[in-house]
Amino acid sequence: EDEGGQAVGPLRVCGYLPMDEHLEENRQRIVERLWYLSRIADGKTSALPEPTFRPIQEVNWMEAWKEHYHPIPVGQGLIIVPAWLETPPGGRMPIRIDPGMAFGTGTHPTTQLCLALLEKYVQTVGPAEGWQVIDVGCGSGILAVAALKLGAGRALGVDIDPEAVDASRQNAAGNGVLEALELGVGSVEELRAGQFGLQQAGLVFANILAPVLVRLLDQGLGDLVTPGGWLVLSGILDEQSPDVEAALHKHGLRLVERFQSGDWVALAASQA
Repeated sequence: EDEGGQAVGPLRVCGYLPMDEHLEENRQRIVERLWYLSRIADGKTSALPEPTFRPIQEVNWMEAWKEHYHPIPVGQGLIIVPAWLETPPGGRMPIRIDPGMAFGTGTHPTTQLCLALLEKYVQTVGPAEGWQVIDVGCGSGILAVAALKLGAGRALGVDIDPEAVDASRQNAAGNGVLEALELGVGSVEELRAGQFGLQQAGLVFANILAPVLVRLLDQGLGDLVTPGGWLVLSGILDEQSPDVEAALHKHGLRLVERFQSGDWVALAASQA
């Protein structure tokens, strides 16, 4: 489009017709109306070309994308496995995920950064029993599921999208950790109001987007972390990291580590 919002340059208009008993009738109507349109234009516009028609095979796109989703090794000992595939050999701990309509297949750098930080946290806390996890914006539940498989005693995942909560429940069941995972619709406000079984945890994840993270920090996201625990923030573009780091400092949180993968950043913070 030009600055006035008018279309410029060659244009192609595509449409789809169901291949049913009305196909030939609909095709003829399109041809006729385009002919009339050419006559109405009367030389004021370029001649309209003859329409072309070709059959397109119907595809179930919700299933087709799965062909391109393969097991992904992450960190030192994890592997994200599509729930419809067998776990590959090699000894890594499988996190079986079918995202459904929720965000979080495990292919995005932000998720992988969070999983690597989760592994590091597990190594830091050592054999401590009963450590707990809260995931704010849990998506497919991949982080909470991974935490439970790595030894967390209890996890809570919340999301503002009910479909994400449903996907998390199914993925937790598929990984055999559903009994230790509490799920619900909500965010920081509901957590701080005590609407769920956990109000604080030693490890708190929020893998969302930088502007949302800043807003959640203003709402008390840091208060969900127990003394000595970690707050892991991700979904942050490199150029947005200073804003999130400033918000951490503003709310009395100390930046422990900064991890980067390409343009994406994850931050680990603790109570100052």
